[in-house]
Amino acid sequence: MPHEHPPTTAPAATHSHPHPSVPAYDQQQRLGDMWAAVPERSRWRYRPHRFLWRHPAVRAGAVVILLALCGLLILSLVREQTGTQGFLVGLGLALLPVPLLMAAFRWLDRVEPGPWRNLLFSFAWGACAAALVAITANSFATQWIATATADPSGAESLGATVVAPIVEESAKAGAILLIFLFRRQSFTGLVDGVVVAGFTATGFAFTENILYLGSAFGEDQQIGNSGLASVTAATFFVRVVMSPFAHPLFTVLTGIGFGIAALATSRQRVRRVLMPLLGLVLAMGTHALWNGSASLFGPYGFYAVYAAFMVPAFALLTWLAIWTRQRELRTVSAELPAYAAAGWLAETEPLALSSMRARSMARTVAGRNYGPAAARTVGEYEAFATSLAFLRHRAGRGTAGPDYVEREQELLHHLWQRREIASPALAYAARATGRVRTPPPYIDYGGYNPYRS
Repeated sequence: MPHEHPPTTAPAATHSHPHPSVPAYDQQQRLGDMWAAVPERSRWRYRPHRFLWRHPAVRAGAVVILLALCGLLILSLVREQTGTQGFLVGLGLALLPVPLLMAAFRWLDRVEPGPWRNLLFSFAWGACAAALVAITANSFATQWIATATADPSGAESLGATVVAPIVEESAKAGAILLIFLFRRQSFTGLVDGVVVAGFTATGFAFTENILYLGSAFGEDQQIGNSGLASVTAATFFVRVVMSPFAHPLFTVLTGIGFGIAALATSRQRVRRVLMPLLGLVLAMGTHALWNGSASLFGPYGFYAVYAAFMVPAFALLTWLAIWTRQRELRTVSAELPAYAAAGWLAETEPLALSSMRARSMARTVAGRNYGPAAARTVGEYEAFATSLAFLRHRAGRGTAGPDYVEREQELLHHLWQRREIASPALAYAARATGRVRTPPPYIDYGGYNPYRS
């Protein structure tokens, strides 16, 4: 098979849709061919001197150690309050909703999947760092209020309604802020904000559920309750069955604020600052309403707030997340034809890449014919193509950043390396899913035809 070079033509920019052109890429390809002829021992590249703290491995190791220490501290505090048996029971019950929540947020992120390291960091931050800050600050604030007012019951109510929402939502927002600042390349819009916030809140709720369920089990051990009449069963029903999305719902509001800020241009500085703050304030407000439902609205206030506010809010945010996901697919469909016109993609690939069903079928076909490595290659191709479409869309809006050309060339390079395997699979998937209309084959039945010569 002759060596195929990447195309050098660029799609023409139109006045109605002034997107940046695709740069020619033959220069980098020739550079790659030149390096391929150099002996392995002769290859070298310049590496600038870095301070120790700037090395990625050192930073990652420091973050892991810090989160591990926070995890050990929070686990020891929870075990001290619940006892060993209560801790183990709470741990087992609190684990049950975690895979469901992770799968739901990961499903939203399937169009342009973010790196797992960001999601694992978010979960660990919520479960370890945010939980440690919350349990320490809440206990200190509640004790201080009780001492100052000489009203322990009022201090508990005020702490749950006012202090806890402010402390907990601020602590959870720390993970979103860190990824927004230091992993900006993978934080590009609403879906990224929702997913990062969801994983952070899932981790926080996991640790908090261990504490509540373990304490409930210890209370049952003291009074001799068991079965469905136990405090543990009631706590499990309220926290795990009825409201597993409570903490994610609150924190997602903060994530939406950061997502809107990520979509803002460099000139919209006020929007980039105010939207995250507004999202955080809304998260604190909904959290306070949820925590104070019983004390503010009587014994049935919890169920009233749950039915009148939490369920509609959850439905609205679910619709918003799904609508944003569909909008991402429409962005892929609108931006990639420019690269198909320039010869980088086949004509049918933008249609296949804008359908999750076609994407899945392409991976399945490649894996069935060439093995798991081919399926992974097609998945990587789909991810790079989606990132390329989003990059071009941001460039058209003026939010791509100064490294647009370098990033675009990098993505095109990754696509070109994988197209030999991915392109046929995507072409088949586009036809099989009806994304490309093909006429039925003509079958000559052998009868009389006056037009046959």
